[in-house]
Amino acid sequence: MHKLFLHQLLGVFFVALFFINCSEDNDNSIPNGQEKEIDFITTLGGSKNESAQAVVNTTDGGYAILGHAQSMDGDVLNKSNESYDYWLLKFDATNQLQWQKTYGGSDDDRGVDLIQTSDNGYAVIGKSKSNDLEVSENAGFDDFWVSKLDSSGTIIWEYSFGFAGSDTPYSIIQTNDDGYLLSGVLDVSASNGQGDRNSILSRHAGGDYWVIKLNASGVKQWSNYYGGSFTDTAYDAIQTEDDGYIIIGSSDSDDVDITNNLGSYDFWILKISATGTLVWEKSFGGSEIDEAHAISQATDGNYLIVGDTRSNDLEISQNNGAADLWIVKITPEGTLLWEKTLGGSSFDVGRSISKTQDNGFLVSGSSRSSDGNLTSNKGQNDAWVVKINSSGNLEWQKTIGGSEVDFFYDAVELNDQTIIAVGDSNSIK
Repeated sequence: MHKLFLHQLLGVFFVALFFINCSEDNDNSIPNGQEKEIDFITTLGGSKNESAQAVVNTTDGGYAILGHAQSMDGDVLNKSNESYDYWLLKFDATNQLQWQKTYGGSDDDRGVDLIQTSDNGYAVIGKSKSNDLEVSENAGFDDFWVSKLDSSGTIIWEYSFGFAGSDTPYSIIQTNDDGYLLSGVLDVSASNGQGDRNSILSRHAGGDYWVIKLNASGVKQWSNYYGGSFTDTAYDAIQTEDDGYIIIGSSDSDDVDITNNLGSYDFWILKISATGTLVWEKSFGGSEIDEAHAISQATDGNYLIVGDTRSNDLEISQNNGAADLWIVKITPEGTLLWEKTLGGSSFDVGRSISKTQDNGFLVSGSSRSSDGNLTSNKGQNDAWVVKINSSGNLEWQKTIGGSEVDFFYDAVELNDQTIIAVGDSNSIK
């Protein structure tokens, strides 16, 4: 029997904790996880708005969750104003809250990604409009704001990176040299070409992928931007075995760095060297909107990338209706090995992918469908968790939600094979 253990944070911080019984007679042929049961639901949060954006399993068997909080009451402690702050919560292996902390200034600061670092501390990143309290500077509107924390959540160092416009990060990874790679979007127009491809020939317009390499102390070693004349958004990155990086996201440009746009937005995948030089770039998709959001490495050395597609042509072999979750597998050289869609007749999207102990993958996102690969919908978007095997075949899926919009942004497997997924909810029942 598959069982589901649900732990829900609303207000609107939303966390689901799944327990999958992995006995020898575990039957993955059970269609779409219909035998999973919800044990209980609880809520945490305050009277304003909260959103969980990322979760990591920690070396002690527990987990940490990062998002942002507006509330100053309820479960949100020691917050001085009703602007958004980063909100970080640490749980132990028995799901007990060990500590929580908020970080930011007097303006809008929203955490989007975190990692546990090699010294058992944490690094957190998000966008910030503040230039006071814990945020030492701001160059104008939104900046990348990254902080290194110790194991109890105390800030060791923090830095802001940005220019006059809206510069928005989405990902942080720790690199093999114990430094960090940040990726997101640079407002190239507002920065007047700073960032650092400064020759006139390489200046772009609008927003570009922006990649920043830091050393272990948070000092910038280099940065570069990549894209074309329209909208290019980097959502995730991974370090490759040759110490370079693959950066993934979406692009609707067809010039400058983009050589093969397939129509509207594509999955746009970059390989860059260890110092940020563009090695290759590839576009994947169809004639409609296709956006990549997350990447993970498979055991065979290849890479799985997830996002969503509205296309039904070119490289998309099937579309179940509206938007589908789209999964592609590529080689380290960017060759497409296979692609698969999951979803139903309405809008279904993927936002994260992470590897599981059986060499499969967890994908999180949301769904409005109740057909195809989905068995139910509670109303509008439901938070959605999908388990696939190493070949991309669906093993189980589960939707959770109420009558309003519910969304998962991240999901990971813990040391004991428990699965935790995080996001936000506008539902009240």
